[in-house]
Amino acid sequence: MIKAPAWLQILSRSCAALFGGYALSYAASACLTRILPLAAADAVIVATLPAFIFYTAAILWAFACSDALRAWAPLAVAVPLALIGFWPQALGWLA
Repeated sequence: MIKAPAWLQILSRSCAALFGGYALSYAASACLTRILPLAAADAVIVATLPAFIFYTAAILWAFACSDALRAWAPLAVAVPLALIGFWPQALGWLA
């Protein structure tokens, strides 16, 4: 396996931490907003609070994993969460 230069690995991990972490926290809060059995305003507030933890965990994950490619795992986790969180809007876009 060809190993990328160190600066490229750091750049990849930094982008994964910033963009993947943001996508994960945004998708997780949207998903939690949909599945929490609360009023809409309360669900948004309650779902937004753990987003800070998700974002911090994704940043830590990006720099703690052994491979720069695995640093992008939070982005892969964000996709199904975003599908759950934005399902009603996606149906509206398709109609």
